[in-house]
Amino acid sequence: MLAGAQESYWIESTAPTAYPRLTEDLDTDVVVIGGGIAGLCTAWELTEAGHRVALVEADRIATGVTGYTTAKLSVLHTLIYDDLRTTFDQVSAQQYARSQQAAVDRVAEVTARLGVDCELERVPAYTWAESAGTLEKVRAEAAAAAAAGLPATFVTETGLPFPVAGAVRVDGQAQFHPRKYLLALAGDLTRQGGRIFERTRATGLHEGDPCTVTTEAGHTVTARHVVIATHYPVFDRALLFARLQPRRELVVAAAIPAGQDPLGTFLTPDDNTRSVRTTPYRKGERLLIVTGEHFTPGNGDAAERWQRLVDWTGQRFPDARIVYRWATQDNSTTDRVPFIGRYRPGSDNVYVATGFGGWGMSSGVLSGQLLAALISGDAPEWAGLYDPRRLGLLREAGTMLKAQAEVAGHFVGDRVRSSHVDSIDDIAPGSGAVVRIRGQQCAAYRDAAGEVHARSARCTHLGCIVSFNEAETAWECPCHGSRFAVDGAVIQGPANSPLPPFE
Repeated sequence: MLAGAQESYWIESTAPTAYPRLTEDLDTDVVVIGGGIAGLCTAWELTEAGHRVALVEADRIATGVTGYTTAKLSVLHTLIYDDLRTTFDQVSAQQYARSQQAAVDRVAEVTARLGVDCELERVPAYTWAESAGTLEKVRAEAAAAAAAGLPATFVTETGLPFPVAGAVRVDGQAQFHPRKYLLALAGDLTRQGGRIFERTRATGLHEGDPCTVTTEAGHTVTARHVVIATHYPVFDRALLFARLQPRRELVVAAAIPAGQDPLGTFLTPDDNTRSVRTTPYRKGERLLIVTGEHFTPGNGDAAERWQRLVDWTGQRFPDARIVYRWATQDNSTTDRVPFIGRYRPGSDNVYVATGFGGWGMSSGVLSGQLLAALISGDAPEWAGLYDPRRLGLLREAGTMLKAQAEVAGHFVGDRVRSSHVDSIDDIAPGSGAVVRIRGQQCAAYRDAAGEVHARSARCTHLGCIVSFNEAETAWECPCHGSRFAVDGAVIQGPANSPLPPFE
């Protein structure tokens, strides 16, 4: 039995939202699709700039990927700066540093201006090394980050309760409660005249001047501009799926004595990634949030990986008491820089924000700043760095080919691979499996009462075969990361329609 309640602390510690569904056709200046941090920040920045804005969210705002983040606001994105100055150039590394720091500072500015109680704390950020190989990379990263204009130093001492081989330290970073911040932003947005519609799934997009977005219920939103901020683009005419790699990562949260707070945010690429931060919790305690064990959705035993994370936390923080656990998901681009800007060549009025690579807090806020500036006709100097229309074949070719080879392997191989069960009768209560019936693959789940829920095993995005994640009770597509509930409902895109029933 895994320790901790399987729920996000951010969601559990805040009240649910109840914005209305869209029940009629609507005309506006900008429609933002997606109510996570990128969508909400974009909608708020546009409203601040005087635009009429409508935001549509398929479920509830800030309950998707944003509701399951670790919420570190940092410019120190693992080992990014040494890579940027090598694969791009020194100017690009400097622009990345300035734009990401501007996003961190924007949260502090808005928090103060609106009087938001989101537990914002300014702390240093560290990327640490334990192995000799990583140590040399950390030294190079410290030099590259300093050359990019950040107050970066190489240190051998941190606030962690165990020794490190070395670390990059950057001061002036932050951590906060993401839901408290975003719900306050949503409230201010609607007070200024912006509109939010929950339980309103966008299913169609007609590009033009104006554009038209169609919802699952058949209503339309007509707007001059459209922003697709759905984490993984639900409309992918730009073929971004070939340049995005989904990654799932696990989280455990443990109560520790307040005096054991390491006072910072920390990450190491060693041990299949370990990320550490804290947040205020009960009197005399802090909540230690540990992340790691990343894997491709549909590939890997989540329960076993969670246990590894629990064990690591107990070894490094002996007084830690696990109280929550959850999982998060993100997408990385093939050159590690997010796609934020015009959707594709010839797309003058449609914009996208995706590919944050595990750093969605700063990049989500940056998306709001950048997209609002582009739509208002005032692009900042770093707009070209994030432009989704860029394509560096030398930078991206190797990663892109490897990713597509893995997708092709699943697309073909999973259709002929045998299941670990021969028939639905072999599926135990609380378990699921893909079973071949009459030559077709059926995603079958048996609930605790013994009833079988049977859906088509073909992902409704591009037709890959899903697999069952028993620890999270969900069907997952290993090709592009779509996730479905046992009744077939979409949990996470890019799929935009449910798994159909298997008769």
